Amino acid sequence: MTSPEIEQVAIGQGLAYPAYRQLLDRLLKEGKTTGPDQSEKMISYARLNQQRMQRIEKQLDLSQDLRAAVAEIKVDQTWVALTEGWCGDAAQNLPVIACMAEVNPRITLRLLLRDENPAVMDQYLFNGTRSIPRVVLFQSGRELAVWGPRPGPAQEIVNEGKRSQRPHDDWSKELHAWYGRDKTQTLQREWVDLIRRIHE
Repeated sequence: MTSPEIEQVAIGQGLAYPAYRQLLDRLLKEGKTTGPDQSEKMISYARLNQQRMQRIEKQLDLSQDLRAAVAEIKVDQTWVALTEGWCGDAAQNLPVIACMAEVNPRITLRLLLRDENPAVMDQYLFNGTRSIPRVVLFQSGRELAVWGPRPGPAQEIVNEGKRSQRPHDDWSKELHAWYGRDKTQTLQREWVDLIRRIHE
């Protein structure tokens, strides 16, 4: 699948962020989440992520640097985010990315569910895995940049947890504690750098 095809799939089939949030809310009311795994564990993750997104949306304040960088985008772009409702990293990061997209009307953000779009996901594997969220920036069918699945320090926590073969729930708690302390600041700085780099 080429970059223009992926951008067109996202525009035609992807969800705007409010529609994505509504989908997650509706599924949870039905005792479900996105994706094929409807185990109680995954639904529990999805419930927790709903709370995370609500908290971030309520407290989020984009930095002046980030607002300025996003505002400087002069050509229409499509930002495509691969995600799922049960994914904790998606819950921690996508509200910020959605807020960024709202700063500039030239940005169209569309969310694709990972497990419903394997052909797209497999173009953007991270270290050979279908890690999400992955956010791909397109301009007129040309790929500009890829971000994700998480900010650098968060990725280090995951890498160390897997390297040491600690239980998932152990390093996952450490990961989300980091997100809580960081309050989206690292993510925002990474996106300032990313946007400025592609528009130099």
